Amino acid sequence: MLATGFAVLGGEFPVSFNATLLATFQQGGSGWVSEQTAQDVLAAYSAAVRAVNGRAAVERALHERAGFSPTVCVAVGKAAVDMAQGAIAALGDALTAGLVVCKEDCPPRPFPSGWTCMAAGHPLPDERSLNAGQALLMLLKQSRPDAKLLFLISGGASSLVEVPAPSLDLAKLRKLNEWLIGSGWSIRQINAVRRRASLIKGGKLRDYLGQRNASVLAISDVQGDDPAIIGSGLLTQPQPIELPGPLPAEFEACLLADAADVADSNEPPAVSFEIIANNSRARSAAAAELESRGYEVTVHDDECYGDAVQTGYDLAQRLVDGPRGIHIWGGETTVVLPEKPGRGGRCQSLALAAACVLAGRPNVGLLAAGTDGTDGPGEDAGALVDGSTIDRGRAEGFDANDALDRADAGSFLAAAGALINTGPTGTNVMDLMIGWRQ
Repeated sequence: MLATGFAVLGGEFPVSFNATLLATFQQGGSGWVSEQTAQDVLAAYSAAVRAVNGRAAVERALHERAGFSPTVCVAVGKAAVDMAQGAIAALGDALTAGLVVCKEDCPPRPFPSGWTCMAAGHPLPDERSLNAGQALLMLLKQSRPDAKLLFLISGGASSLVEVPAPSLDLAKLRKLNEWLIGSGWSIRQINAVRRRASLIKGGKLRDYLGQRNASVLAISDVQGDDPAIIGSGLLTQPQPIELPGPLPAEFEACLLADAADVADSNEPPAVSFEIIANNSRARSAAAAELESRGYEVTVHDDECYGDAVQTGYDLAQRLVDGPRGIHIWGGETTVVLPEKPGRGGRCQSLALAAACVLAGRPNVGLLAAGTDGTDGPGEDAGALVDGSTIDRGRAEGFDANDALDRADAGSFLAAAGALINTGPTGTNVMDLMIGWRQ
């Protein structure tokens, strides 16, 4: 269903579209902006993702650290492969061992002798996630007492590596995470629960460092770039965890005591943190790309959180009522999932809701896409919608409100030819929303 020849900027990853969408651009259909404007907006999205690529960000950070010579590297998350490649490029033979834990759709890369690369479950942990957790503990156990440790953490780490509380078997762990994902809670709230359900999250992994110091380079996929939330805070200082609300009774009894109540060793290891890429950097790169193409651009500091559908309505109305030009937002919304959700994630729900407001209006549109190249189950990163999206989906027999109610925005957007597909991008800094009114 994807047009194979439509790529943006020839960068590290292609951006491709449903054939119906490409044909609409070429025909200048009613309600659409010009093909050139659409390509420019997509080029900005591409530039934003490249600006926060994991390999480039790690290489840049390590080159700035004169004399820094870690010997063991652990990379976990959606950007783990690219981040590890950046460390290898910057440090070479100084790294004698490494562990990389990534999603199963990450592109294969060669690793030196002494490195292990493992795929694990996402968004739900699976048996491989537990194996990765044991591999991580074994690597730390076998590393020399004087080893210098480098951790490369990105979004997705919470699911990819886990050592669960003793009372949580894999089936119950998956059921807990499935409930959390569909709860509509923010990632901060979800990770608060995950930290209490784990033997390594919430700073508990520090207990396995011995007296070895560690450095953490992180790509932020959370509001406020809080290291305690990124990857559920594997190496942050244990702190009080307030649960966001009641859990089903079957999970309440499985959670561990607050890690902050557990006494640390007399001389805890030193752990340094550095955020090397975030959503703000991506927004700035998107703006720079569009300004270089002659557009007037407004980058909004008010990031988008909360319900995806309501956010879509709100952003579209702001475009309709606001000044002409390009508008850029970032953030990560949530979706409350029904018992049997359909196709698509938060970006697709946001985009379809926006399309409802934009219906019939010429020269106005919105792109909403995840910077990691995925948006919920499926292979789509998000969608690009405008004034004709609703008519096109309706002509194929779909109803927008019904699709939103059933968390099936992806099916409507596929029929309308509005989906964006990139494949894995090697980063994860939440989502980008780029709107325009000409």
